[in-house]
Order: sequence, then structure tokens, then C-alpha cells
Amino acid sequence: MPDRAPRRVLLVLASWAPDAPAGIERATAALALGLAQAGHHPVIATAAPQPDTEPLPGVTVDQLDIQGVTFPCDDQTLRHAVTRQDGSLSAQIRAMILRHRIDTVLFTDALWGLGRLRGDFPGHVRRALAVHVPPHVVDAGPAVARATRVLFPSATAQSQAVGWARPGRIVPNALMTDPAERPAPHADQRESLRRIAPVRVLARLGPEKGVAELLEALPGFGQPVEIALACAGFEDHTGSQQHLLDRCRHLAGQCPTVSLRGALPWSEVPGWLAGAAAVIVPSHKETFGLVALEAMSVGTPVIAYRVGNLPDLVEPAGEHMLVDHDAGPHALLKATSALLDDAILYGATTQAVYRRAGDYAPHRIAELFVEAVS
Repeated sequence: MPDRAPRRVLLVLASWAPDAPAGIERATAALALGLAQAGHHPVIATAAPQPDTEPLPGVTVDQLDIQGVTFPCDDQTLRHAVTRQDGSLSAQIRAMILRHRIDTVLFTDALWGLGRLRGDFPGHVRRALAVHVPPHVVDAGPAVARATRVLFPSATAQSQAVGWARPGRIVPNALMTDPAERPAPHADQRESLRRIAPVRVLARLGPEKGVAELLEALPGFGQPVEIALACAGFEDHTGSQQHLLDRCRHLAGQCPTVSLRGALPWSEVPGWLAGAAAVIVPSHKETFGLVALEAMSVGTPVIAYRVGNLPDLVEPAGEHMLVDHDAGPHALLKATSALLDDAILYGATTQAVYRRAGDYAPHRIAELFVEAVS
């Protein structure tokens, strides 16, 4: 139990759903789990359809009603709906505050986390805004002005806020489970995976994730590659995720060593990544890098571009895992092959990434959050 009194936290994210293949949804779930594990009382407010079963132990999920919005949804459609229904949504949040005796509301984004709402809440309630990605200018101003705390998942995200947000606190994203609760990677098992396991990629269908470009570079790569792609509850414009999926399927069909699959439940992600020889994260930008962290937490080396927060996250476990973005996807594949060809370096890397991931256990991040909003 925490030394201070337990907090009652409402985490607001319009698109939140269990097993959603998106960073803010996944980070919200991990924070809520960490708060519950640390003895606090988290509630998630969402407008997305939910399963009948309790998705997260110790976490309550409450339903928002945003008229005219279905998922997946684009920014402009949601912004129009939220603006038009500001009063109704604010009243719904106020009702949740009273119903669950909330003392802290975390709007997980200016738009998708409804941070731009104008509503007034009881005076004792802290109003925190999480800035996972730079918001649109029309959402940023109102959201920052009304927040009593501004939080960032990384120094990269914080640096991108210069000029439109006041200084805030860094509260990193968390893992869903503590790596210490699982056995450390065994050297013999890892060596076997190095020799025979596929390279794996896990991403949502967004152009910034770089999967299509990686697929274009894969013909001639010596290792089998398995790629899991999934649609999120948001997209750039209607149909953009399906268009990208069609392109990736076409490219994969030209390379017999590549296989595509769909979404994975959150509970299956660690095991799937643990079964890889290495994980490639081909993202062109990352304000945090949850896929990289998930892979590291099970001792799987990560190869990625040196962009965004990935140097801070990955390089303490080894600079050889990152390549310059300008070098392109062939450099990712070359670095992957070099790592897999060096048994000694590979073995040391698996241990280093596992130790590094321990800093992001959910209960640790939950207490950083409580400190930041206190």
C-alpha cells in the first residue's frame, strides 16, 4: 500500500478499449493497473464499446456517451462531436467524479482524452493532462489552459511542447506486468531462438510506423519475418488503415519469407515477442516506444531507428540496436543480421534489455504519477 492516502483517479480516453493496438490506450491500461496494484482506485472513462467481462483486475470502466461517433474515427469527426457536446460530456465527467468519489482526473490527450472540455469540476479535483503526442493547435490551447498538471511520457514529448505548453512532469509509460514476475531470459533458450526463431514486428496500421517501407526492403533478407498488424480506433481519414493494410499484404505476397497476421490481445503480446529472435521497430517517430519496451521486458533485442524517445529507452542497453533514420530500412535489416550473427553480443544484449525494462514496472510508474499530480 502507498504511504499516502489512496487516490481515486479517473482516466479519460474516448477510444479506450481492452486489447486496442494503440499506444495511449495501452499506456492508459498499464497506468490503471499500476494504480490498482499500488492500492489506489482507478476508473477509465471511455466511449468505445466494451466487452461484458472485467478487462483489468481492480480497474473500473465507465461509459461515456458521445453522440454520432463510431470507431474507428478521425480527428475532425471527433473534434466536431466533442465541441458540439461539450456541455453534455462535461456533465457526464462530473457525474463520474461524484459517483466514484474521484480526486484526480487524467485527460489522456487534448482531443481523444477530452482534455479540451470546458467543463468546471469540483474544486478539490486535480485536472491533469497527459501529452503523449503534440495535439492540434485548436485542442492544445484549451486543454493546457484548464489543466492543473501537464504530464509527458518522455523528454522527447516534453521538448515538442516548447512554445505551446508550460513545463510539466515526465511520467513514463509503464509495462502491463512487472518483468520481475517472469523468469529472466535463459541463456540456452535465447541462443536457440537466435539460431532458429523468426524476426518479428508488431505495429498498428499507421504510416508513421514504417511497416510498408520495411516490407519493401525485405526481399533478400535471410531471416523469416512475422508481422502482426492491427487497426486502431482512430485513423488519419476514413479507410486509410484498410488502404495501408492492402498495401502491406501486397508487399508481403512478394516475399515468401514474410507472413502477416492480425491483432494480438495484450495478454499474448509478451509471449509472442519472447518467441522472436529479435524485434524490429521501424517507426519513423516515437514519443515513447511501447513495443520496444515490451520486447525488452522479455529479453528480446530490439532494432530500431534512432528517433524520438528510442535512444533514451534502448541505448542504455546497447547502442548497436539503433541505426540512423536516414540510412533507411536496409540498415535496420543489416543491424539485425549483425546482431544475430554474433552469439556473444546477442547473449549480453538479451540480459541488458531485460534489466533495462525493469525500470518501467507498473507499480513504479503509478507512484511516479501520484507524486506528479499531488
